[in-house]
Amino acid sequence: MKQYLIGLSFLFVFSSSAYAQIYVCTDANGKKDYRNTGVTKGCKLLDLPSSAVPAPASANKKTTTAKSTASPANFPKVDDSTQKARDSDRKQILIDELKVEEQKLEALKKEYNGGEVERRADERMPSKYVERVNNLKNDIARTEKNIEALKREIGNLK
Repeated sequence: MKQYLIGLSFLFVFSSSAYAQIYVCTDANGKKDYRNTGVTKGCKLLDLPSSAVPAPASANKKTTTAKSTASPANFPKVDDSTQKARDSDRKQILIDELKVEEQKLEALKKEYNGGEVERRADERMPSKYVERVNNLKNDIARTEKNIEALKREIGNLK
């Protein structure tokens, strides 16, 4: 994980247009660490070009051509009828999931009873009751978000 963070910080240093000195420091175990100061033992200044990092390709004013976005000639293609059948299956799966989530929401709201949740026999301690009520609230909110996402996904289908 540390190596990932080091690499990520190294990228951030290079992504800026300002020039900074970067030191690579090696500890007794041979681990490398990149820093902006070389005050500790085992650090060496990296010899970096003083020019700024080139801008990403998206910053160029050139527009992409159809060639760059076209799929390769040997890329598998699906005929229209097969794709329509797949889209229809996908839509039906999403509709079925939506129905299940709506039924789940209805059951959760019924159990929640507008905040007047019935106490169970195993909930003699108030903390257990409060925990169950909070879990019901969270389940209701999550299910509502799932329903919204499914409706949005169904709406995005052609």
